[in-house]
Amino acid sequence: MEDEQLLTPVRRRKLRRGYTTGACATAAALAATRALLAQQPQQEVTIHLPAGIDATFCLERCTFTPRIAECAVIKDAGDDPDVTHGAEIVARVEFGTTPGLVLTGGVGVGVVTRPGLGLEIGGPAINPVPRRMITEHVTAAGAACLREQGLRVEISVPRGEELARRTLNARLGILGGLSILGTSGLVIPYSTAAWRASVEQAIDVAAANGQRHIVLSTGSRSEKYAQALLALPELAFVEMGEFTGHALRRCLRHDIERVTLVGMIGKLSKIAQGHMMTHVAGNQVDLVFLAEIAARCGASPALQAAIRAANTARHFQELALAAGLHPVFDYLADLVCEQCQRVVQGRLAVGCLLFDFERAPGEPPPLLGRAERAAYA
Repeated sequence: MEDEQLLTPVRRRKLRRGYTTGACATAAALAATRALLAQQPQQEVTIHLPAGIDATFCLERCTFTPRIAECAVIKDAGDDPDVTHGAEIVARVEFGTTPGLVLTGGVGVGVVTRPGLGLEIGGPAINPVPRRMITEHVTAAGAACLREQGLRVEISVPRGEELARRTLNARLGILGGLSILGTSGLVIPYSTAAWRASVEQAIDVAAANGQRHIVLSTGSRSEKYAQALLALPELAFVEMGEFTGHALRRCLRHDIERVTLVGMIGKLSKIAQGHMMTHVAGNQVDLVFLAEIAARCGASPALQAAIRAANTARHFQELALAAGLHPVFDYLADLVCEQCQRVVQGRLAVGCLLFDFERAPGEPPPLLGRAERAAYA
């Protein structure tokens, strides 16, 4: 179920942190540089992370010739559900033809095709912090060589193109593989920071590509339903998940003119109350609140009592539909618009589409309620 999930806290042990693709690429690049310059095999390598700590990586393999060395590190994401966990991150280092360091992407590293990522269009999707990490570590190990003849460093991910199909890279304009990511070097298990950053990045890319109307969805099904109703480019659709407030403020920063929120009853009922972080662990569906808005829409005392005793927001929906109380869904959608406009101080036009859970094959999206409010500031 998209909007009402049960969360079981993990209490038995401390979750194990892992390392970003950027940290793994840096470790592989440093090891390959050392293998090339010393003409000796490397078994492990220690790098300094932006988080302020050192990390040691064991190498999966290390090969070298007089002119080229290649080392691989297996990405360990710890206990985080990361699609790149277990991926092989490879660095190939070879002598250059001119002084300096050239950093490129090889197989499985995506190519940037759209603005908004802070990277050169046509270049490899190696983000700024990993670029800096690789450059600093390779420079420290091979300063003399860089001054004399230079080094060329190529980062690749052999299964990167396959893994990238499970990410939003293509929508962001990163084609043919993965991004080499990370700002701290660490992957914190179940970190909301990474998710929030991906939401903000998606808005950045949409804005940089001229989108003035952004659709923020609470989940993938809601987004698909909205795509069937709204004739907008794929870039305009951003799965914001729990991060309503962050997404709205990001839209405001980019002078987006209009935002449409789409979702189902559980998450939208929380937003209608003013909760801009909607994770089930942070706040529960308030059935008393839902009974109150039902009363404003003409619910009988018996229906109000049944709603207060309901099990879930979906149960509330079923009760309202069975009683023919359809106006409550438009009313709730309007409350969502009102609360969102409070966050952005009326500077955005805000709409809301409230969807049912299921639709039959071939049928239109199951829209229960909708509302629109114009910007007023």
